[in-house]
Amino acid sequence: MSLFGSQAQSTSTITSVGTENDLANDCVLTSPPEDSISDMAFSPQSDLIAVASWDKKVRIYEVAPTGENQGRTIYQSQGRALYDHQAPVLSVHWSPDGSKVASGGADKAGRVYDLQTGQSAQVAAHDATISSVRWVDIGPSQGPMIATASWDKTLKYWDLRQQNAISTVQLPERAYSMDSQKQLLVVGTAERQICVIDLSNPQTIFKRIDSPLKWQTKVITCYPTGDGYAIGSIEGRCALQYVDAAQQSAKGFSFKCHRTTVPNRNESQVFAVNAISFHPIYGTFSTAGADGCFNFWDKEAKHRLKGWPSRQATISSTAFNRNGTIFAYALSYDWSKGYQFNTPEYPNIVRFHNATDDETKQRKKTR
Repeated sequence: MSLFGSQAQSTSTITSVGTENDLANDCVLTSPPEDSISDMAFSPQSDLIAVASWDKKVRIYEVAPTGENQGRTIYQSQGRALYDHQAPVLSVHWSPDGSKVASGGADKAGRVYDLQTGQSAQVAAHDATISSVRWVDIGPSQGPMIATASWDKTLKYWDLRQQNAISTVQLPERAYSMDSQKQLLVVGTAERQICVIDLSNPQTIFKRIDSPLKWQTKVITCYPTGDGYAIGSIEGRCALQYVDAAQQSAKGFSFKCHRTTVPNRNESQVFAVNAISFHPIYGTFSTAGADGCFNFWDKEAKHRLKGWPSRQATISSTAFNRNGTIFAYALSYDWSKGYQFNTPEYPNIVRFHNATDDETKQRKKTR
C-alpha cells in the first residue's frame, strides 16, 4: 500500500529507509548564523548558498567537494560575504544570473546584495514584515524584477531602476509564503487563502482558492515546470496542486507526512511541514519538518523514495543546489512552540547531504 494513502496509485516500489550512517558524512556549515535559520537558497549558477537568519544577517558561503567516503561526496564550506538587515531576515533568493541576492524580513525592507561590488542597498519597502522575496521575469523587455509579499496584505513588484514599486496587488490576508517558477507565482496567506498569479498579467490574481489543507499554510513551493505547486501546513500534510483544472482533477492529491505514532496510544503526534524543495533535474521533491526528519518523494508515482530518522532538532529550511547533487538542511529552532523553547543549547547549523540518484531519481514501475 502506498504511503500516500487511498488516492495514490498502487506500485511495487518499496520505500528506502535511510539510516544514521547515511547521514554520517553530511558536513556542517562553517561559521553558521548566531540565531535561528529562516531560509536558504542556492545560486542557479554556482554552488554558493545564501542563508538568512534571525540574527539580522544574510550570509553567503561557497560549498565545494573535498573527496568521497563510502561512495558519497564530502563537501566543505567557506564564508564569502555577509550583509545586514535591521531585524530578522525571513527570505532570500538569487537573481537568475547568480550575480545578486535579494532578501526581506521583519524590518519591512527588501534589500539586494551585489556580489561584484560587495554592496547591499534597500530596494523595497512595506508597511509590515516582508515574508517572501522572489526574482521574477514579467516580460522580455523589462528583465528580472523582484516580487515581495508582506504581512501588510500586499504583493509588490520592484524594478531596480526605479525607487517606487511598479505595481501593487492587494492580497486577501497576510502573506506567509510565496514562490515562483517560469510564469507562475503563488502566494499563501493567512486564513488558508492561495493566490495564483500568471506573470504575463502580474497585476491581477488569476485564481484564488481555499487551501485543500484544513490548517494554516506554512510553505508553498512551485514545481520546476511552472504548472503547479506544493503546499505544506502545520498539520503534517502536503498537497500537490496544478493550475490547470483538468490536470488538478487527474493528478492533484494530498497526503500525510511528518507524523509519529504515540506508543501504546491510538493517536499520532503531528508536526509542521516547514520546507518543501524540488529537485531541479528530476522534479522529485523533499519535505522537512518540525519532527527533525526529511524525506524525498516522487509526485508522479505518488510514493516516498527515501526517508531518514529524526535529526533531533527541527528542520527549518532546505535547498537543492543547481544540479541536485547537494541537499542542504538547516537544524534550527522554528519558533513553533514560542520563544521560551528557544534555548541557548538549541542548534543553529546547516548540513550538506550528497543527494544521490538512488535517493532522488524516479524509479521505474514494475508489476
